[in-house]
Amino acid sequence: MEMSPENNDVDVDVGRREDTKEEVELLERMVDRYFSGKVGEDDEGEEEDKSLLLFLDAVDRISKLSTSTVISSDEFDQINLVLEKAMFLLEKRLSSLLDQEPKSKPSNKSFSFRSRSRSHLSSIYETQSPRPTQQYQQTQDPFNYSPQRISTLNKISTAMIAAGYHIECCMAFAYFRRSAFKNTLQTFGYGNTKMEDLYKMPWESLEGEITSWNQVVWHCTTVLFSAERSLYESIFPNQPSIVQNLFSDLARHVIIHLLDFAQGAVLTKWTTEKLFKFLDMYETLREDVVQGSYLESCEKELAYEINTAKERIVEAIVAMFGDLKNSIENDNERIPVPNGAVHPLTRYVMNYLKYACEYKKTLEHVFEQGEGEMRNGNEKCMEVDEAEDVETPKNSGFAVELMSIMELLDANVERKSKLYKDNALRYFFLMNNGRYIVQKVKGCRELNELMGNNWCRRRQSSLRHYHKNYQRETWSKVLDCLKPEGLQGSRNKVSKQLVKERFKCFNGMFEEIHKCQSSWMVSDNQLQSELRVSISALVIPAYRSFLGRFKQHLESTRHIDKYIKYHPEDIEVLIDDLFAGNVGSMSRRRT
Repeated sequence: MEMSPENNDVDVDVGRREDTKEEVELLERMVDRYFSGKVGEDDEGEEEDKSLLLFLDAVDRISKLSTSTVISSDEFDQINLVLEKAMFLLEKRLSSLLDQEPKSKPSNKSFSFRSRSRSHLSSIYETQSPRPTQQYQQTQDPFNYSPQRISTLNKISTAMIAAGYHIECCMAFAYFRRSAFKNTLQTFGYGNTKMEDLYKMPWESLEGEITSWNQVVWHCTTVLFSAERSLYESIFPNQPSIVQNLFSDLARHVIIHLLDFAQGAVLTKWTTEKLFKFLDMYETLREDVVQGSYLESCEKELAYEINTAKERIVEAIVAMFGDLKNSIENDNERIPVPNGAVHPLTRYVMNYLKYACEYKKTLEHVFEQGEGEMRNGNEKCMEVDEAEDVETPKNSGFAVELMSIMELLDANVERKSKLYKDNALRYFFLMNNGRYIVQKVKGCRELNELMGNNWCRRRQSSLRHYHKNYQRETWSKVLDCLKPEGLQGSRNKVSKQLVKERFKCFNGMFEEIHKCQSSWMVSDNQLQSELRVSISALVIPAYRSFLGRFKQHLESTRHIDKYIKYHPEDIEVLIDDLFAGNVGSMSRRRT
């Protein structure tokens, strides 16, 4: 007997319901096995893979059933209940995989960024570069998950997204990847310093934190962000919007956190010693931190935050140069430097400027950005010489600032020179400090370019002026003793007594000068040599001539060595004792 169409439909419906029931029961049994712990979550072996594939296959079939339009409301509720349990398990497994350490983890030694703290300018040339070393750049990707784990993450994520649980999937990824990224930064030497701790931190500690920060920002933008995006693209190959959203959310969080540190560091007390670390931070932020199209969704927001941080750093840098100028201008020390040596302030300022010029392009950009703020102060301090070199960038805010500092330093040295009661020592001090300044400028290509050739020529002219004044104050009276005028006695004959007095006068003056000026210190070997040569050229010919002309008048005198104590060669040897920073001794003469 043939069955009616109505009976056929009933049979099909009964069969469909039985199939649905079987699918639900199968998935429930699998869920129960996971809940009972019969399937290990930590094993990535073949058994776990097969079990997971069967589980995902069942989930896929149930997901398709949940979207069917022919199931009853009871079936729909039953399917959603078991699907929710399955998604809970998949989310748990996903979290477990994300929470495990990657295949290879960088060691603390390989990723240590901290440089030795630096408190004095004497050691600034040993400062490490804010860029990682070659060894660091070649280190293996810290997010190096195994292909098997990436495949598993992909399958679980695909199943969750297909079942409509993409929000839960993305939330798990966002939480654990953010946590993993934070741990990675800590491994690289960058801590999670609170702002209140940052303000109280001593400079030696903050200096190390800034060094770590500079290198971490660089590494994030050149290595870590790229690796993180590649990880997302491997797990979500067919979900570009999810990749973009996950990556943008993580990168935005990391960059904002790094910018918070920069702005916190800038809010600490500004002192001149912090300049170079702040310049490192500014250079770091001038680079492409946003990574272009990688962060389209938050690019404008991050660009604004980065510009805000840069503006605050510029403000701090400009203020530090202002503090340097104030310290030079307000330095009223009343005790002269012993022996006319180069003043410590001169050394400090010139070393400071020499090192600052290694950031020449950055500082030109900084002062261009803060030009309006700087112009008013600079116009009060100085006027740029109209005859300055054509090649000197007169419109460079940094060049104008350097000129201002040099003018203040010159005025400071001039004031300190007046503390010496001995005019010869005063001019020696001016010559010594002036030479040190010129040599520092000439020895630094960037500083020399900014100051210009005309500036160097004017300084050389000033040094020659100081040199002539020193010679006049020191040796003019000595040379007066060696003049033939005034030695005639009665009947226009040379007076033996007057010749004796002249030799005694020369000996006394020369010995006093030798005793005093042997302790004077010239730090520049070339200047020391030039001074000795010029003194020898001035004194020795005059002494040789006087000795040759008037020695005969004392040859019959008893104890002639009381008057003619030195041969010209002895004078030359003794002149070579001058400006060595030693106590003078007259024992070095020919016997």
